[in-house]
Amino acid sequence: MASVQATKLRKGNLVRIGQDLFRVLELQHVTPGNLRGFVRVKFRNIRNGTLSDQKLRSEDTLERATLDERQMQYLYQDGDLHYFMDTSTYEQVHIAAEALGDSLQFLKPEMTISVEFDGSEAVGIELPQSVDLRVADTVPAIKGATASAQVKPATLETGLVVQVPPFISPGDTVRVNTETGEYLSRA
Repeated sequence: MASVQATKLRKGNLVRIGQDLFRVLELQHVTPGNLRGFVRVKFRNIRNGTLSDQKLRSEDTLERATLDERQMQYLYQDGDLHYFMDTSTYEQVHIAAEALGDSLQFLKPEMTISVEFDGSEAVGIELPQSVDLRVADTVPAIKGATASAQVKPATLETGLVVQVPPFISPGDTVRVNTETGEYLSRA
C-alpha cells in the first residue's frame, strides 16, 4: 500500500479513501499567516461521479491507488462513453466522459495511451507529458505589432483553446503540455 503526503498530491492523481477511488481535480496549498498550512483538494469519485472538497493538513497521508496500466488505442466517442482498444487482444473497454474530465481535451482518435485499471474495471487514463494537436482556427497575425510577448488564442482540433505565438496559423501542428494546457512549441 503506497501512501502519499497531502502536500505531494498532484492534479490527476488517484487516491483510495475507504473502498472508493477519487481523482484529484484541483488542489491548492494554503498557508494563512502564522497558522499551520493546509491543502484544499477537490476530488471526483470515479465510481459515481460525485464531487467533494476536503481540507487536509500538510502532514495527512492518503492511500495512493495502485492501478494496472495497459497501452490502448483511443477509438471513438459514442454519446457520453469513450472507447479504447487493447492493441494486442483487440478487447474494447469504455470510460465515461465524467471520469476522463479535462483529459478529453487532449484525446484524438487512434492515439495510443495508458489506460488505468482497478481490477478489471477501466477507471481512467494516463496522458503523456505532451501531445501534438492541429490548429483548427486562429486569428491572423497583426502586421507591424512587435510587442515582445505577443500571443493570440488558437482553437485546436479537439476544441482546446491555447495561447500561441503570432507565427502559428491554421493547419499547423503544435505541441501542448497536458498538465498545464499550455503551448510548448511547433511540432
